Amino acid sequence: MPVPSPELFDTHCHLTDDRFSGEVAEVVARAFEANVLRLVTIASDVADSAAALSLAREHGIQCSAGIHPHAASGFSPAAMQEIWGFLQEPEVVAVGETGLDFHYDNSPRGMQLESFEAHLDLAAETGLPVVVHSRSADMEMAEVLRRRGREVRGVLHCFSGSDDLFEAGLEAGWYFSFGGMVTFKSFAGETHLNRVPWDRLMLETDSPYLAPVPMRGRRNEPSLLPHTCAAVANFRGVGREEAGVRTFETALDFYGLP
Repeated sequence: MPVPSPELFDTHCHLTDDRFSGEVAEVVARAFEANVLRLVTIASDVADSAAALSLAREHGIQCSAGIHPHAASGFSPAAMQEIWGFLQEPEVVAVGETGLDFHYDNSPRGMQLESFEAHLDLAAETGLPVVVHSRSADMEMAEVLRRRGREVRGVLHCFSGSDDLFEAGLEAGWYFSFGGMVTFKSFAGETHLNRVPWDRLMLETDSPYLAPVPMRGRRNEPSLLPHTCAAVANFRGVGREEAGVRTFETALDFYGLP
């Protein structure tokens, strides 16, 4: 008989993705059945922020509002004013996903930096946390965190960065979240994972991406978070229940939820 999962919080998923089209109610129901009781669906641009808010209202979950670095070409003061409007809604609990992605360079780097700084301004103004994506931009991200990190509450999501970026995040008091990659044989971040204080460690799926073993290669979804929790518990040398309770409490603190 399977061991029941502890109560879990998926701090970062993308339920507005086309791969969930027409299935969101079933996906959320499966999450609840798996004891993944809190979900934050993360937005990628202005239109996606509106869609995330609508979905959050319909399914009784939370969401973010922001412009992903891939979409930073669409950054403008008018776009940020729309994001600011979304941030006034009770279902919207974070700014982002924002950050820097110099791997794909889907948007000019200068615009990514400008957009990221504007999102940090919004987080500082509203008091909401900021959800940050960083890929192949560790040096630039570390510089921003050392300069501005203590102004806001932030998370480096799906963390797989360098030692320098990790230290910058720790020094700024930021949070770190880990997803399905911790179940991969290629996972090389055990040292970072084990050094994050419990009160700054969170779990995520980043679904529909990065499905954990034994579902790797398939569409990810929040109901698969227990696999990630089990791997994190194993790395940290604790039981799944303790890992679940601690990361759940940390997520509530990060998002300012009761």
